[in-house]
Amino acid sequence: MGMPLELNTMIVTKGKEERIGENDFTLVKDDYRLYPIEVPLEVRKTKESDPGAYAVVKRLEWENNKTTITYQLISLNTTN
Repeated sequence: MGMPLELNTMIVTKGKEERIGENDFTLVKDDYRLYPIEVPLEVRKTKESDPGAYAVVKRLEWENNKTTITYQLISLNTTN
């Protein structure tokens, strides 16, 4: 029996991220997902939205059919 696994190349938050530091966030996603660590990734609210920021994943945890990522923003796109 295999384990379902999804490979992600962007972080899609859907507004569910939690700030844990000045530029650090955690996000819990359903199912098991794999993200590149220490590689800049786009951060988007939805798959279809424009990138709002770029971040690097610092920590990835799998437990109880959920994935928790801790990431750090490295660049923020603003409309000002």
